[in-house]
Amino acid sequence: MEQFIQEEQFVATIVFDDFNERLRVDDYRGNIPLLVDYIKNAAKQKSYSKLIVKARSEHVPQFIEKGFQYEGWIKGYFNGSDAHFVTYYWTQERKMSSHVWTEDQVLASVQTKPVLLSLPSLPDGYHMRKAKESDASALVNLYRSVFAVYPSPLHDLSYVENILKKEVMFYIIEHEGQIVSAASAEVNDVYHNAELTDCATLPAHREHGLMKHLLRHLEQELKMKGIFCSYSLARAQSYGMNAAFHQLGYRYGGRLINNCYIFEDLEDMNIWMKDLSIV
Repeated sequence: MEQFIQEEQFVATIVFDDFNERLRVDDYRGNIPLLVDYIKNAAKQKSYSKLIVKARSEHVPQFIEKGFQYEGWIKGYFNGSDAHFVTYYWTQERKMSSHVWTEDQVLASVQTKPVLLSLPSLPDGYHMRKAKESDASALVNLYRSVFAVYPSPLHDLSYVENILKKEVMFYIIEHEGQIVSAASAEVNDVYHNAELTDCATLPAHREHGLMKHLLRHLEQELKMKGIFCSYSLARAQSYGMNAAFHQLGYRYGGRLINNCYIFEDLEDMNIWMKDLSIV
């Protein structure tokens, strides 16, 4: 649940995320120490175990002084200025990841793959199109098949129907009348950036690189709208998704530890970012 908080010496846009047991500050201005005191108290009252702030470059030292740690960045997030993820943990369990070594190996491996300047055509029998309201039920089935757990309610039919009623960038690939792959772009109209998200492909169809086609199409639409900061958060244990972003020319920007419940449990998420103005 997103709330706009206005106090005497600061204002902030804060997301209270009960499902993922975290509080996230997406925007703010004013007195940083007072903001930190406020969000720490708010998180404590909610029994959250993690705080996340998208901080401006010049404010990172103030958050570090307040006990936050640095986990990553997105180039150009704030209308061309960088955003930095600083985090604060309430429990040892949430702060420590037991998968870091494996995730480091996945990252090192995908970064040896070549960046693709162009993509081959979709295989015969596969068709890409924009998702429609009538696709909601099939999309719910797709996400339920791929993810036992997902950080946003894509298992909820009414939620997906509501998304598709809006003019969102949501694209699918079909095979023999079945939706086998999907992805969307969530555009921030204030700071002119977009998160590529809701990426899912049925296991039987992953050998064809369908996700790269969806992401490249979303990039083209974003450029047409004057959105040049594109980024995504990928499961750090997923070789396929991390490889897809690397091969599409995205830069690795860090790792968010135990960031959200996805797939089966709390997982670390890798940050990937791309400046669409130079491609």
